[in-house]
Amino acid sequence: MTRFPHFPGMALLATAALLVAGAAQAATVAITNAHILTAGPAGEIARGTVVIRDGKIVAVGAGLVPPAGAQVIDARGGVVTPGFVAANSRLGVLEISSLGNDASVRTPDIGAAFDVQYALNTDSVVVPVARLGGITSAIVTPVARGGGGGGEADDESGASDTSGGPSSQNSPGLFAGRAAVIQLGKGQEPLVRARVAMVTPFGRGGALAAGGARGAEYVLLHEALADVRAYMRNRAAYERAAYRDLALSRADLEALIPVAQGQMPLVAVANKASDIRAILRLAKAEKIRVIISGGAEAWRVAPELAAAATPVLISSTTDRPADLETLGATLENAARLEKAGVTVVIQTGGGDHRTHEMRYDAGTAVANGMSPAGALAAITINPARVFGVAGRIGSLEPGKDADLVLWSGDPFEPLSRPQLILIRGEAQPLTSRQIELRDRYKDLNRAYPPAYTH
Repeated sequence: MTRFPHFPGMALLATAALLVAGAAQAATVAITNAHILTAGPAGEIARGTVVIRDGKIVAVGAGLVPPAGAQVIDARGGVVTPGFVAANSRLGVLEISSLGNDASVRTPDIGAAFDVQYALNTDSVVVPVARLGGITSAIVTPVARGGGGGGEADDESGASDTSGGPSSQNSPGLFAGRAAVIQLGKGQEPLVRARVAMVTPFGRGGALAAGGARGAEYVLLHEALADVRAYMRNRAAYERAAYRDLALSRADLEALIPVAQGQMPLVAVANKASDIRAILRLAKAEKIRVIISGGAEAWRVAPELAAAATPVLISSTTDRPADLETLGATLENAARLEKAGVTVVIQTGGGDHRTHEMRYDAGTAVANGMSPAGALAAITINPARVFGVAGRIGSLEPGKDADLVLWSGDPFEPLSRPQLILIRGEAQPLTSRQIELRDRYKDLNRAYPPAYTH
């Protein structure tokens, strides 16, 4: 991927309005004369066409002739990318941190069984802001209390325990709950796939969950998985109350069956290299799949992660120690992991209300040694593959949902702007609450509403 020019001689805002109006009305759309970054097998197409029909991509390539009757959008050399996928996000379950959120629970009876899919709200004012950052999908994960995950991101959610010791208010559970994949289309059904992963705090958060010591968490996890397998073998006896007591509630036991079977990955929230090594040993012993989230020191164990085919969700902007678990933090984390062959997913490090900055974080990774193609994959196809939805989103390929963004220039360049955003082939508004407020008050001669003058 190279640096891209801005649209030559283009009235950006007027053109964007025309594109949205035209794309919204046509069943078949062809975006022509585009510099296409597919994030798929076709790679980079210097001048090509994307054809969309009924919300799906039907063709991508150079030299394609738009079908008869298609709405043709001349990209004029603009850059087309897949819609970005925000990993480890609270989009749709978080509005105003101080007024609470739907990303975590504090009851001892529900941990693993907690499921974010039931509280999704894509009418949230945070969602349009994320869309304007090119984000069309998100992996919505429960907050692992006391464990962090992306560093600063969890602090902003208001859910991270930063006291340094056990807390009855914020003490984390052994399992935080189940994640879901959503799309961010206005007026569309958001849920793409529910229960794509189970979230568990490790490191300091795991120690808090286990009573204060890291080693105790692994004992409890082994015991929990043994109980799940015992429950699976003796469900009928358990239902008759003719079986021994199990540590977890019935709801949690049921929720953990896919994890014990190796079908649902465990998102292990950890930053310290020694914690990551212990997680890999746990995964091998229990024959479960794990995803590392946080991973500030993941570069130190990159060969082991690559050998175990374990993906890592990282913030590319974590550049200094925030505590004893992130002493090895470096801006070169993403580049070193990529070089070692680890599947990297970039998540925003600025907090849930700054998810739209994820493309800047990808650019930061490139500035510190990651390949541009690798950074694009880290916010598109990699999260889609890691969470099992690559058949629908994450790249521009025939048969996938038409989630794409037409940019005025290099998508990692802060001055570039989206000119067209499609989700499932439907054009999205290029506005947000912030933009509406800006436009409302930028004209100082405009009459204010009565409430402001009385």
